Amino acid sequence: MARLFYLTQIEIGEGAAQCLPAECERVGIRRPLIVTDAGVRAAGVLAQALAAWSGGLERLDIFDATPANPTEAAVRQAVALYQRAGCDGLVAVGGGSSIDLAKGVALAATHPGPLAHYATIEGGSARITDRVAPLIALPTTAGTGSEVARGAILIVDDGRKLGFHHWHLLPKAALLDPLLTLGLPSGLTAATGMDALAHCMETFMSVAFNPPADGIALDGLARGWQHLERATRNGQDREARLQMMSASMQGAMAFQKGLGCVHSLSHSLGGRLPRLHHGTLNAMFLPAVVRFNAGAAAVREQRRLERMAAAMGLPAVDGPDAAAQAVAQAVADLTRRLGLPNGLAALGVTPEDVDPVIAGALKDHCHATNPRLATSEDYRTMMVHSMRLWSD
Repeated sequence: MARLFYLTQIEIGEGAAQCLPAECERVGIRRPLIVTDAGVRAAGVLAQALAAWSGGLERLDIFDATPANPTEAAVRQAVALYQRAGCDGLVAVGGGSSIDLAKGVALAATHPGPLAHYATIEGGSARITDRVAPLIALPTTAGTGSEVARGAILIVDDGRKLGFHHWHLLPKAALLDPLLTLGLPSGLTAATGMDALAHCMETFMSVAFNPPADGIALDGLARGWQHLERATRNGQDREARLQMMSASMQGAMAFQKGLGCVHSLSHSLGGRLPRLHHGTLNAMFLPAVVRFNAGAAAVREQRRLERMAAAMGLPAVDGPDAAAQAVAQAVADLTRRLGLPNGLAALGVTPEDVDPVIAGALKDHCHATNPRLATSEDYRTMMVHSMRLWSD
């Protein structure tokens, strides 16, 4: 039996941000805490996102200290402001980090104890209740899809990068306005876009029974694959920005099926080296995981790799092994064209990082939902193959 839930109220298209006052009124938010980061605020994107708010920014309480990888310490700081200002809900304006941090605040401001108590791998999902503060999300990147996802990824006080999952964490509304992404630098466009592609690809490779999610993921992959280079090379390409925003949304709508080894490795390595961007890490691991997943019986029987290759517009191939090689090579080639690093070694990952990353990946909530269960040696092979993606 499969339980399907789609999803939250979504406004997508140019001008969607103008719906913010009405959406706050609809869900009962009268005094929001705005969660963002310093870069979004300095670039003027925050003011653009909140332009429809009566009275302007000076009448709002704003937390703009979101780190690149959100932490429990940052959650505590934001909760203190939330409580001091008497806020009754949150508006997240930013990328996945700001949205995930806002989810952490919505949880921590209404539930006692350390965040780890509510982590998925600690059995914490059952402890999350409907007391979670309401949240509205306005993404300024097209990558994580956190605006339509029930989960958040946060680094807790003991250094682990953990997932938190419950439908009560799902934003009450998602306002997807591609105009908020026009100023995104090319490097960040590429990295976040690869995050969106990884979500679509990895959730489609999952063999959990969820046909609607499969269709959404495959369509999102086709949109993202067709438009990511355009968005990266010309940040003012409004059609490409809209299509990437949709691909990001679709990846997150679909990944309730579960993700896999790409994310178990990325979460573990990102917790160990928080300076590394999650989307970039996904791009580094994706080719090796695609090849590994070609050995899964259900992936072969259901022709999942061949169907992904077709959605990507690759030449027709015969069989799952050839499809895996074609897809993996196409991903590596795309990362090079986008100007992303040539593997983990180029990011400063060393052999000393391998064993701790493997240990963390084996404990990650995405490990068990990969279509082929990985051993520590399988993860070691993936790490080795991800150190360098192409020959110069």
